[in-house]
Amino acid sequence: MKRAFIIFCTLAAVNSMIAQSEFPDSIESRQLNEVVVKGEKPQIKGHDGVMVVDLPTIVKDKPVSNVLEALGYLPGVVNNNGALGLSGASSVTIIINGEPTTMPLQNFYQLLYSMPVDRLKNVEIMYSAPAKYHVSGAVINVVLKAPHPLDGLMGQATLGYNQAHFASYSGGFNATYAVKDWTFELNWSLSRSQSYNRQKTFSNHFLDGIHHPIEDDMRQIGRAWNNTIYAAASYKKFKLSYNGQITSDIRNESLSSGTFGDFRNLYKGVSPTSYHNIAVRYESPFGLAVGGDYTFFHENRCQNLFKGSIEQINSENRQRINRWHGYLDQEHTLGVWTIGYGVDYKHADDKSSQSYKFPENAGFDNTLREDVAGVYISTQASFPWGLSFNASVNAEYFHNDYQHNWNIIPQLGATFYRTPKSIFQLNLSSERIYPSYWELHGGTSYINDYSMILGNPALQPYMNYSGQFSYIFRQKYAATLYVLYADDYSVQLPYQSSSDFHLIFQTLNLDFSRTVGVQLHIPFDVKNVWNATVTLNLYHARQKSSHFHDLSFDNKRWGGYIGLNNTIRFTPTSPVSLSVDATYMAGMIQGGGRMDPLWKIDAGVKWQFGRKRCCEFIFKANDIFNTCNPILKIDFSGQDYRMKSLNMNQNFKLSFVYRFNGFKPKSDSSIDTSRFGTGN
Repeated sequence: MKRAFIIFCTLAAVNSMIAQSEFPDSIESRQLNEVVVKGEKPQIKGHDGVMVVDLPTIVKDKPVSNVLEALGYLPGVVNNNGALGLSGASSVTIIINGEPTTMPLQNFYQLLYSMPVDRLKNVEIMYSAPAKYHVSGAVINVVLKAPHPLDGLMGQATLGYNQAHFASYSGGFNATYAVKDWTFELNWSLSRSQSYNRQKTFSNHFLDGIHHPIEDDMRQIGRAWNNTIYAAASYKKFKLSYNGQITSDIRNESLSSGTFGDFRNLYKGVSPTSYHNIAVRYESPFGLAVGGDYTFFHENRCQNLFKGSIEQINSENRQRINRWHGYLDQEHTLGVWTIGYGVDYKHADDKSSQSYKFPENAGFDNTLREDVAGVYISTQASFPWGLSFNASVNAEYFHNDYQHNWNIIPQLGATFYRTPKSIFQLNLSSERIYPSYWELHGGTSYINDYSMILGNPALQPYMNYSGQFSYIFRQKYAATLYVLYADDYSVQLPYQSSSDFHLIFQTLNLDFSRTVGVQLHIPFDVKNVWNATVTLNLYHARQKSSHFHDLSFDNKRWGGYIGLNNTIRFTPTSPVSLSVDATYMAGMIQGGGRMDPLWKIDAGVKWQFGRKRCCEFIFKANDIFNTCNPILKIDFSGQDYRMKSLNMNQNFKLSFVYRFNGFKPKSDSSIDTSRFGTGN
């Protein structure tokens, strides 16, 4: 933890002056010993219901090289094999520099992974995001440093190696340049990824009054080239940006053996999967912000399923999405009050198809059109006696080929404190979660003779409601009490058919999902050598469905999360730091199923060297003992199913980072919800 050392020489000088003026002849001059005052830079600040976290200080000695890895060390954030979740929130959206645009989750994670951690200025955690961000619910806003003309050309080059079951490689280059009122940014990365995991399943299928044991052992192997480029040009308050991501040489193969025989399921990219986004934004001097973006997504892949040497399925999936997004925001300041209002509109054309060479299957070929329009009004105020808040109401209209509805989405975030030592925050929010485009087409994907994935054209969006009450002590310790409720909550679950031998994976709407819990964030430091953070999360979860196919369930359970992050420097100024992190999770549920407890230990070393420590070597070992492998158990109303995932998280990473000219750039992008892709 960073500390400031201040030497008050002024104190000695003032005392000497007083002595000489009042007693010039009777007191000899004396020299005071050095007075050292140690001060800590605040980790967490609060205003308007927003937690502002000094993340660069928290991760400065951690074995991280990019923004995505750094976000895993935020208070309350859990990094589950690269997927980020926020404790106390049903879901979380990540944006950058508060600028709204649309990007699928997978593409956005790839962009964050290619961003250097040195771009970070701070991070804002908003359990209830103000309407001006055009994102409902919880938001993590990544605030990045801006380049200046005096900085000149700044940049960073990275190389990465990842050894799991297979080896993966990556490289990237980032640069910024500013001149007068212009700034330019470039972010490029290229990676060769190879993945492997294994799943063992046991299905005790009840059919015709008899239990039929069905076993399967499946290995999944994937590979792809990922090419990401982000470029932006800004002139004063006008900004134009492009983000392109192309994934090529896509090959995902599963090899399974079990009760029904040996299967080989091969998915290949017929052409590269491409994502292109162009965004524009302008901010006027009188509080008007206007912007928009256009997104094009294309995916084309084929499936070949073999039983032994006999091909059983030959199909092709295609998806082409064109999406437009525009927004306008206006703010007026009247004393301590700020009044805002705005509009937001999204339109998407999803042309998707599924065709079969054999067996004979109708498939589908259609276009799904979707419109989402919203209008909001908001207010924000800060009072000198300690209260600050923001509140808004958004009226949203949703329409597609299957349904349409109106939604009223309120939001409130408030902060109160008399002194920075004790900060209270209250957040109330709601958001609407939409299903993926592909699921709404109702397509079918086959895993083997027994297991299949079905789409669901009847799938409904669902509403998330959440409330959080937080207490921040001494700008470093935090406690949050939270309540989460999702009406018509949807999740993909397995179902053993009551009419034939099929295990069906399908996303369905449940009655509700509810979670009540409390979270604690406790950092501490020992002599600026050992820095540690304890995270505790205790909760009670419940999920209920009255119509799960032809069954029902009411699953409730206590659960908890314990995390301990440790960073050790051999001396306060040592260029080498060691990190050891331990995690334990228990009591998780998924629909009518329950997960066994999980634990893992990660460790890493960071070595900074070169002129002004411009170079870094980072070595990190994740899930050293290969213990973080989920086990799902389902046992209700005749459903009897077990699935154990193996080799999920264990890997070893080596990264090299070189910076030139004091790299301090920024970037821009954000997401709403991941809804692209032909995979379910």
